[in-house]
Amino acid sequence: MPKISAEDKNLTVLNIFTTDAPEKQEGLLGAMREIVDSAAYPGWMSSTVHAGVDKPGTANFIQWRSRADLEDRYNKEEFEHRTLPLFGELTTSIRLLQNEIGYSQAKSGDKVEISPARGDYTVITVFGVEEKNQDDLVDALGPSMKFLNDIPGYVSHTVLKGIAARGLEGSFVVSYSQWENKEAFDAYQAVEQGDKPAARQDAEKRTGSLLTSVDSNTYQVVHTRAAGE
Repeated sequence: MPKISAEDKNLTVLNIFTTDAPEKQEGLLGAMREIVDSAAYPGWMSSTVHAGVDKPGTANFIQWRSRADLEDRYNKEEFEHRTLPLFGELTTSIRLLQNEIGYSQAKSGDKVEISPARGDYTVITVFGVEEKNQDDLVDALGPSMKFLNDIPGYVSHTVLKGIAARGLEGSFVVSYSQWENKEAFDAYQAVEQGDKPAARQDAEKRTGSLLTSVDSNTYQVVHTRAAGE
């Protein structure tokens, strides 16, 4: 199964698609599975497909050897004239986000793992931020959140620093977090402000002062494949 670590220097791509109907989500998932299962692109390492839970949509967490390999894929006629038009028919928005891993933490102390066999409840949030504040937001969402290890049901979180994008203007940071189930995440979200530990209050205040926009959805991993499989 794919693993995530801040020590890895490969390119991480997060393709997030939104749609307006569950049946279109199923169409997206089918198309994505087909592409992932036939992938043999130079430099492609793995793809992990996520199905939207709270809102219809999909996310594909992709690991590439380098940006040059990805751009070679984007420049292929198949991508421009078959892949993008196909997804365009099923989606209301397409964001192709290129990132480097800014921080990664797992409650187990091991590398973060992503796989449909795990059953994690996954939360992906895209934060808009002014370019000058991007590194500060990575820090606020990453090292400042070590208190999460004490939260029941928390599994891991990874912070991605955006370096380029299609379908999204301006600088951005992505939070990719895993929880044991929806109930654990909802309980964490429902804590009253006065009951939050000081570290959480400080981190949330700092984050709120830096971001310019927030867009979030929850997902279930449904398919994964790595090069060579």
